Amino acid sequence: MVANVPRVTQAATTETRATAAKLSLPTLTTMVVGSMVGAGVFSLPRRFAQETGVAGALIAWAVAGTGMLMLAFVFQTLAVRRPDLDAGVYAYAKAGFGEYLGFFAAFGYWASACVGNVTYWVLIMSTIGTIAPALGEGDTVLAVVLSSAGLWLFFLLISRGVKEAAAINRIVTVAKVVPILVFVVLALFYLKPHVFAENFGGADYAGSLFQQVKGTMLATVFVFLGVEGASVYSRHARRREDVGRATVLGFLSVFAVFASVTIVSYGLMPMGEIAELRQPSMAGVLEHAVGTWGKVFVSVGLIVSVLGAYLAWTLMAAEVLFVAAKDDDMPRFLKKSTAADVPVPALVMTTLLSQVVLVVTYFSDDAFNFALDLTSALTLIPFLLAAGFAVRIALAQTRSGRGELTVAVLATVYTAFLIYAAGFKYLLVSFIIYAPATFLFVKARREQGRSLFSARELVILAVSVAGAVVGVVALAAGWISL
Repeated sequence: MVANVPRVTQAATTETRATAAKLSLPTLTTMVVGSMVGAGVFSLPRRFAQETGVAGALIAWAVAGTGMLMLAFVFQTLAVRRPDLDAGVYAYAKAGFGEYLGFFAAFGYWASACVGNVTYWVLIMSTIGTIAPALGEGDTVLAVVLSSAGLWLFFLLISRGVKEAAAINRIVTVAKVVPILVFVVLALFYLKPHVFAENFGGADYAGSLFQQVKGTMLATVFVFLGVEGASVYSRHARRREDVGRATVLGFLSVFAVFASVTIVSYGLMPMGEIAELRQPSMAGVLEHAVGTWGKVFVSVGLIVSVLGAYLAWTLMAAEVLFVAAKDDDMPRFLKKSTAADVPVPALVMTTLLSQVVLVVTYFSDDAFNFALDLTSALTLIPFLLAAGFAVRIALAQTRSGRGELTVAVLATVYTAFLIYAAGFKYLLVSFIIYAPATFLFVKARREQGRSLFSARELVILAVSVAGAVVGVVALAAGWISL
């Protein structure tokens, strides 16, 4: 994921940053692709079949593709317009809307990565569960125990040094794309036109076309998470313009693959049957077409893919906390890193939150979908703030601002629609996670001897706490469930 990342300690200076090894465009692009291609793509057939037919899926991908492309352009523009800002999403939110919302963006983005990492372990255990029933669909006690062991084994691997972890990820990024492409080719070869036609309009349970499209939105957000990956590591880029180029190239590289996986599946099985498959549903679809070897092939590819994505996202999550701490928006202990450039305190917090969420999934009705949807919901606020900042930048431009403004507004509208599509449940659960994080903000302010909150920040605090209280009451009363 990251090759020869420069050592950064509390004593880091401008000189060390100037002489540090930097990342090339191909490396940054691989990082974006590696971040996006993970667990989500293997779950797409079932997630879409539960919500919509071919027509709705085509519209959903058109909406998601256009919206995410606008976000990709936003990150491209911001990387050029504000080369002084590192760590992408978090830095843009802070520059545009102040320290407290910037802190929330950093924490939310970090938390989404931690929750997303849980989906990887749930999916691995569900995959192995086809031959080891004791693992269920990744939601049994044994599955949680084994997943926990995996969490901490990867912690030990990454703590040895980013360079070693990156070498593994470069190999994995290439290897995990192959099974997905093979799936698409085989699905096209075995596609049954009459089945595809029957699935075109959707099923009775899917509701109106608008509801069908709305129901797929969180799934599309999840699979596209990582489109901002290059901007998170912008401080390591050889050239600032490469950050934006890598973002767009990485997005375009995977968009066609994700959409193809979804659409071709409708030509192999009735959507009602796809909706009942266990995850990873891609394995079940291919098994239906070619036999048992197809399921085994996809399952092996999934495990390789997921482990690579887990590595990438763990590094990315720790980087966000580390950079936020260096900007004095997180407590000082998160600034520390080893001689091998590993921010161990940030890595410990990342692994601990993943561990907590992993335990929570045991009590959820659908462990994988819960973790997937929560990951997407937590990311939306940071994305919305970054898009909003792009709007402000575009409005300030005297030249070439109209095109940038249009893109930024479209990205903002799209992200706002995603928050609506996520629904009340995940908004409240997000508040439950966001509000307690303010203790870290308070600790950072106290370490600097500053006043805790401005008047504007107190309003934001009140909203977040009120949302968290409502969320807890809703869970306790059974109005919403995990």
